[in-house]
Amino acid sequence: MMFGFSSVGKKKVGAHVALYWVNIVVLALSARVNLFQEFFFAADLFPLGLSITTMVILSVMLALDFICKNSYTGRPQFEIGVFAVLSIFWLSFNAFSTSRWRHVPMACPTGSDDIKTWCQDVQALKAFVWIEWLIFSLTAYFTLRYTVSQKNRGNNHILRMPLSRYSPHLRNDGTTEYIRNSEFLQFSEPKL
Repeated sequence: MMFGFSSVGKKKVGAHVALYWVNIVVLALSARVNLFQEFFFAADLFPLGLSITTMVILSVMLALDFICKNSYTGRPQFEIGVFAVLSIFWLSFNAFSTSRWRHVPMACPTGSDDIKTWCQDVQALKAFVWIEWLIFSLTAYFTLRYTVSQKNRGNNHILRMPLSRYSPHLRNDGTTEYIRNSEFLQFSEPKL
């Protein structure tokens, strides 16, 4: 197993890595577009700022998932919340930026190489910001769907362990380290 990840965890990490690479493309394109405009227009700054924020969040989540065996940032309830919020931010900022870029033609003008390159970068940036939003939305949706289906099957331990190490056959039998095992806990665990 890759770093002790389950089959579900490998798919989850794969989705995170795909998000990470698309985010790097968005960051590079938005930096190129902003350099040409000298960091002046808000429509160009939003993808840059949001991609930097997204990169920091994804880096922390991935690093903690690889470093910590019982990372809270890897639990489904945390990931669903983070990805849903990021999906909303990407949707709203993409809608604003796309409306501001409506004057940029699909067929880039011939002539100056700088303007043609800037136009192509804006067109690519338009596409990749929407691809990133789509990946965030689908990741949040599939994580929520999988979590609810596992919970309905009686696998309540899905909410108490990172999704990268989750396996349906693990049960709360006292042998795993993902359960509450403190001597100070006098009361039974609440039913979720």
